[in-house]
Amino acid sequence: MTTFAEMSPSRQEERMLDVSILVFMTFLLVVIGGIAGILAGLLGVGGGIVLVPAFFYAFQTLGYGGDGLMQVCLATSLATIIVTGGRSLATHRTRGAVDGVILRGWAPGLVAGAILGVLVAAQLRSVALQAVFGVLATIIAVWMVAGRADWRVGPAMPVGAVRAGQSGVLGFLSVLMGIGGGSFGVPLMTLYAVPIHRAVGTASGFGQIIALPSVIGFLFVWPPGAPPLTVGSVNVPAFLAVVVASWVTAPYGARLAHRTDAGRLKRVFGLFLGAVGLNMLRKAMAW
Repeated sequence: MTTFAEMSPSRQEERMLDVSILVFMTFLLVVIGGIAGILAGLLGVGGGIVLVPAFFYAFQTLGYGGDGLMQVCLATSLATIIVTGGRSLATHRTRGAVDGVILRGWAPGLVAGAILGVLVAAQLRSVALQAVFGVLATIIAVWMVAGRADWRVGPAMPVGAVRAGQSGVLGFLSVLMGIGGGSFGVPLMTLYAVPIHRAVGTASGFGQIIALPSVIGFLFVWPPGAPPLTVGSVNVPAFLAVVVASWVTAPYGARLAHRTDAGRLKRVFGLFLGAVGLNMLRKAMAW
């Protein structure tokens, strides 16, 4: 094995450049994870809706791109949800805020939708996935800004074919966005008269059900031009940095949420998310 001292000057410079890029990427991802953790605790939204565009812009800034970049962003975001979402689910369970009946009834459709989402995402180019994320993020942003807590479409959660269809679509769209389902699941449950705290707690279980099968699937998808230390479509440094940072910062966001006007914060974040979604859509269309 050739030591660093035995390498040619050009190879030494290349190796030092590789290390410096990796260090900078790790630092950047830790910052991103910390911010995502605070926002998740503060606003009750899943970290994935922040992480996916943050990963995308960070990796592009570091010089990584190509047709498979969004697949890396989606898969890595979903991988973090397995860990951070598990912690959230356990916390909500201790407070009795998780509806096991809803979880069990919706699980088959969520899993089926998630698997279909991976199969579709594996075939799409990065630009198409950018467009999908941009459109869906903008829709979620409109809901956060203009949605009302008293809107209803039914007195109870649906069953049968309606439940199967809605759960499948929810799992499918969540994977195409790299999120755990909370951004779709919470408003959907509140539309069916599920109390907001129970909806948030139950949606954390949606995240686990969606993330686990989708990440397993993404481990067999190897996109071209992926950043270093990417296994399948999951970037290991990004996963570790975000999990550690968000694990530390999420409780601070939750504490801060109790001292601020949650409604106003969600509207402000909705405007921010709308800007991010529209910018992602602009990039996808090369405007």
